[in-house]
Amino acid sequence: MTITPITDSEELKEFCRRQGRASYVTVDTEFLRDKTYWPILCLVQVAGPDEAVVIDPMAKGIDLAPLDRLLFNPKVLKVFHAARQDLEIFFHRSGKVPAPIFDTQVAAMVCGFGDQVGYETIVNTLVGAAIDKMSRFADWSRRPLTQKQLEYALADVVHLRPVYEELARNLEGSGRAEWLEEEMATLTDPATYRLDPEEAWQRIKSRGGNRRFFAVLKELAAWREREAQKRDIPRNRILRDDSLMDIAAHAPQNEEALARTRGLSKGFAEGKVGAGILQAVRRGLKLPEDDIPARPRRDRLPQGIGPLTDLLKVLLKYECEKNNVASRLVASSEDLTRIAADDKADVPALRGWRRDLFGKTALDLKHGRVALSATSGEVTVIKTERD
Repeated sequence: MTITPITDSEELKEFCRRQGRASYVTVDTEFLRDKTYWPILCLVQVAGPDEAVVIDPMAKGIDLAPLDRLLFNPKVLKVFHAARQDLEIFFHRSGKVPAPIFDTQVAAMVCGFGDQVGYETIVNTLVGAAIDKMSRFADWSRRPLTQKQLEYALADVVHLRPVYEELARNLEGSGRAEWLEEEMATLTDPATYRLDPEEAWQRIKSRGGNRRFFAVLKELAAWREREAQKRDIPRNRILRDDSLMDIAAHAPQNEEALARTRGLSKGFAEGKVGAGILQAVRRGLKLPEDDIPARPRRDRLPQGIGPLTDLLKVLLKYECEKNNVASRLVASSEDLTRIAADDKADVPALRGWRRDLFGKTALDLKHGRVALSATSGEVTVIKTERD
């Protein structure tokens, strides 16, 4: 069968009108982002229960408004796999996040497929189909697209239908549908996708410094983010993180001092970009004390906490295997360290269903109310006599 992408607005409108009556649609995108700040949407694949299409958003004159209406239709569930990047694209196109959604990657973790299981494995396990991933790294912006590319693109949303249906049945049967809803709330929150230049400094893994260092770093990171957005190029093409931190540490006041930064040339320092950097440094140095960002807090951990954290890791793996849920969904290594240090740590593992599944037992283990035992090569949790 020859696959022909939708390039006509009326054809798209009719397809989306039909899918507006469906209970769910599966959605996937192909995009490029290696040379730009903003992702370039190259293809959208959508499948309803009875038909599947490839939509060409790069087609001349095509109006994607019908697709937007379908994606934001509250009566139609939108099914994605690893939805975050797809949702980010739609959010930055429209300022809204498609909803309601169902992410099969998260659902698979809830259903015990493990932490890092790939889409191909899920499809093979639940549907018995093999996916040809040879076109994964194709240049989706080039036209015309080959039939092999179109077949690859369409296959993802076609297979996603039975994957969704099987996972939904699994969740309903296990009573874990509410677990997924909590994760979907984060994915549909617009705050998840907002790229505020004033908060960009928090993504940089700094090596430490005084408060004024963080003031300068904040201004530098905000300047770089605005430049990257305005010029639509990756932020590291403007200036790499290590150079940003070196500049924040030395706070150069002129072109000559800036040029001494490792990796920067004199021509760079004296150019337009160099002028922007120096202006950001001056803003950071003049930032009022009350506006200086708080230094990332590094709590002093109690002595001997390492072995307790290791015990909690064993308990986490035990409980997650017993309950058939991915451990990454329950707690991270950092969460375990914080639980070891503080019974009231503000971590997901001590709230909601995660607390019932793991958190309560973790605190019991910490305080000696339960213990870990190895019997016949298997780990078990046993109660102790301690109240």
